[in-house]
Amino acid sequence: MQRIEKVFAGRRLIIETGRMAKQAAGSAVVTFGDTMVLAAVTVSDRETALGFFPLLVEYREKTYAAGKIPGGFIKREGRPHDHEILAARIIDRSIRPLFPEGFKNEVQVYVYVISGDKENDSDVLGLMAASYALASSRIPWGGPVAAVRVGRIQDKWVLNPTFQQLAYSDMEVIVAGTDHSINMVEGGCLEVSEADMLEALTLGHKGITELVGIQNELLKQAGAAPKMAWTKAVPPADLVTRLKAEAESKIVAAINQKEKHTRIQAVEEAKKAVATLLAAENAEWSAHIGNLLGDIEYDALRAQVLDTGKRVDGRSPTEVRPITIDTSVLPRAHGSALFTRGQTQALVACTLGTADDVQRLDSIKDSGEVTKSFMLHYNFPPFSTGEVRPMRGTSRREIGHGNLAERALQGVLPPYEEFPYTIRIVSDVLESNGSSSMASVCGGSLSLFDAGVPLRGAVAGVAMGLIKEGKKYAILTDILGTEDHLGDMDFKVAGTENGITSIQMDIKIEGMDLKIMQEALAQAREGRLHILGEMKKALDVPRADLSPYAPRIITMQINPEKIGDLIGPKGKTIRGIQEETGAELTVDDSGTVTIAAVGGEAMERARQMVAAITVEPEVGAVYEGTVKSTTAFGAFIEIMPGTEALLHISEMRHARVEKTEDVVKKGDRVTVKLIDRDERGRLRLSMKALTPKPESTAPSAGADAPASGDGAPPPSNGEAEEGEGASAERSRGGRPRRGGGRGGRGGRE
Repeated sequence: MQRIEKVFAGRRLIIETGRMAKQAAGSAVVTFGDTMVLAAVTVSDRETALGFFPLLVEYREKTYAAGKIPGGFIKREGRPHDHEILAARIIDRSIRPLFPEGFKNEVQVYVYVISGDKENDSDVLGLMAASYALASSRIPWGGPVAAVRVGRIQDKWVLNPTFQQLAYSDMEVIVAGTDHSINMVEGGCLEVSEADMLEALTLGHKGITELVGIQNELLKQAGAAPKMAWTKAVPPADLVTRLKAEAESKIVAAINQKEKHTRIQAVEEAKKAVATLLAAENAEWSAHIGNLLGDIEYDALRAQVLDTGKRVDGRSPTEVRPITIDTSVLPRAHGSALFTRGQTQALVACTLGTADDVQRLDSIKDSGEVTKSFMLHYNFPPFSTGEVRPMRGTSRREIGHGNLAERALQGVLPPYEEFPYTIRIVSDVLESNGSSSMASVCGGSLSLFDAGVPLRGAVAGVAMGLIKEGKKYAILTDILGTEDHLGDMDFKVAGTENGITSIQMDIKIEGMDLKIMQEALAQAREGRLHILGEMKKALDVPRADLSPYAPRIITMQINPEKIGDLIGPKGKTIRGIQEETGAELTVDDSGTVTIAAVGGEAMERARQMVAAITVEPEVGAVYEGTVKSTTAFGAFIEIMPGTEALLHISEMRHARVEKTEDVVKKGDRVTVKLIDRDERGRLRLSMKALTPKPESTAPSAGADAPASGDGAPPPSNGEAEEGEGASAERSRGGRPRRGGGRGGRGGRE
């Protein structure tokens, strides 16, 4: 076993190999704090016939890592949840550019989180473990690589902040790369400037360089395995010459079509004609013709942009495609927008829900249940690109794009306490020709405005591309699908007029220097501001009122001691209010009651019913109550549901009352005034306090005599007799119960 231990970002970092998963081509365990991640990599000995490099990355978090048992009926880990898929994508996007061009052997990378300390995130550790496993294996690869998470707390930069620190950070950006360049960026921010983002990337790369150095130090000690032999397929030289002569001019003419499907059809027809011609000349050439034609298209597009500055649809490098926007397109949705930019179109709908609609997550990061009250779901059906393919659930790409758009909007949402709604946005991509995730950001922002959600500002996003040959390069704004496929970078930046809220970068070359990234950030800002201007023309501020079909939500504060009364035995009382009014009620342990209802009448009725059960009686207030029982010394009146108070016989009239039933009988409705609450909470009522005292020179004999027949003083409130009427104050539901409501209030992550 080989092992190295260092201190990074103030915590212990260990990389070891040779103890676990020794039959894999390469393996490593990385420990940071008490979080441990195992990575194992394998490779097939045979080259596949696929037209792409078959790399599979799996990232799984074992619940035993945090001392938990999985939820649900099956009680074992199932399909990966969103965080696992996003972590796998981060690892894939960071290591893929470093495999040699033309390598077609199948490679699998498995990353397991085997210990979680609930302080340090494991995704960046998973990349380091995968990096060392690949670098020490026989698999040809250009690493090592590493990743760091960059945060900023009170204007101080922090590398690999803990989960607790991230709660106070205004940015969370994962940066990955080699010791000489950056090749992957993913993160969200609270409207930070381009200069701040560049500073974060610079700091992140310094951390990456340190981590790559630690890996190299261990590689020198342990020694890497000899790399496997493989041969890149080389086409015949005469075929290359013939193809260039026959196909280059035809493909150049075909790619310069503004409309996507016209361009694709023209390129395919040109390729098919050349392939048929050359296959007839030499049948042995057939195996190489397809790849070579793709190379000619690749070179033609790139040369045209670099040499002339003209893109295939006729735009300049900085030009954004035409934008059209429609809002309120779905009459029953709470908010909706149809955002179209060129041949990319997203139909985005916003739904407002209650605390019962929060998403509940099972995670090894936290001790208890985590709730999420803002969700953005992105769907990419095959018809959006004119394709026919099976629908087999949500793809990794859809989860990744949805998370990027969700991050972009997360930072401008109002605090949950000010707008206590669960918010779900769904983006259905109806057409796609580049940057549908950024169309989802724009459409999502507009749908929130349309729903009346008070955002801090509108959010737009734009995808940037890069074509680089040697020292010559061109940065492209609002890239097409073709430019994404044949270019070197897909760099997405979303934000408001004030700053960046979300960022993502993937590249196909080995790395990106910070000078190019600085230019790309500045050009992206220009494009974003242009798109925000177009959005402002359609809807410049959130609508003043919510949709009539959206629930209205109010909150009430009740005495925590009254929670049990509101809930009732086994939830009977709170369910009864919901069934009678149609409103939804939730109550937390602090006594905050949330009422949600579609329609003001149902909400007001529910509010009144809650108030009637939980309001505290006030001395000096006048109540209309029902006589629940009578005794020789007075009557017990229910002045509010579940609360009874004593009307002593001496307080019924100014004149002497011989018998309680002479004034009130059981079931009577009477108006009384609450005149006293003693230190034990017992209540005393009066009827005579509501009537003027008769004018008299002398009081009636015995007017103030004891009311009971034996001349004894009046019994204290609720202590005179056992049985019915003996308690001065009765509370329905018995002893208050805490936490018995229908769920707490969800917070935003």
